[in-house]
Amino acid sequence: MVHMTSRHKNGHMTFENHTPRPFTRSTEDRKLAGVCGGIAEYSNLDANLVRILAVIATVCTGGTAALVYLAAWMLMPLG
Repeated sequence: MVHMTSRHKNGHMTFENHTPRPFTRSTEDRKLAGVCGGIAEYSNLDANLVRILAVIATVCTGGTAALVYLAAWMLMPLG
């Protein structure tokens, strides 16, 4: 999949190809499986913030977010 974006340079419209970044688990910033680290790298957030949000989401959803984390662990490739 290629995303086309337009930019105006000197009154001329140009199109640049941007390939999407892969959504992978982190190999460097991981505590358990690297899911939160991968989400943090993908979204340019602090990994600890993502981990805290994951814990809060798990408590608020009665454990459903933990199931989503487990599914992400199984589905996201290791980057």
